[in-house]
Amino acid sequence: MASYVWPIALVIFSNLLYHICAKSAPETVHPFASLTVTYLTGAIASGILYFVLAPQANLVKECGKVNWASIVLGVAIVGLEGGWLYAYKAGWQVNSGFIVQSAFVSVLLLFVGYFLYHEALTWNKLVGVVICLLGLFFINLR
Repeated sequence: MASYVWPIALVIFSNLLYHICAKSAPETVHPFASLTVTYLTGAIASGILYFVLAPQANLVKECGKVNWASIVLGVAIVGLEGGWLYAYKAGWQVNSGFIVQSAFVSVLLLFVGYFLYHEALTWNKLVGVVICLLGLFFINLR
């Protein structure tokens, strides 16, 4: 059970920390200058973790195994993080911006899962989509 729970707990904690940091980025710094420091820090941390968790592995050999997904993921992460920095600068609130994007992404991933990965699309999931959309309406009601 712990092997099932700890990864999602790490994602939840990291996502919380991520949004606190993104919302706390100085208004005077260009978002992509900030991301350059972020990615340098992330690259160093990833390298250290790689060698700690796989001390016998060969990084060059491992990098030869990657496919298009690693490159597109890098571009997606830049868009994701840049988007959040700009969203917070534009005035999105931490307590609603994430919920809005999460609801939309959840709905989209439901259909991505169905069409690309042949995951089940059940009535209870479709009802959940309607509830998410209703929730978005109420969250953004002023």
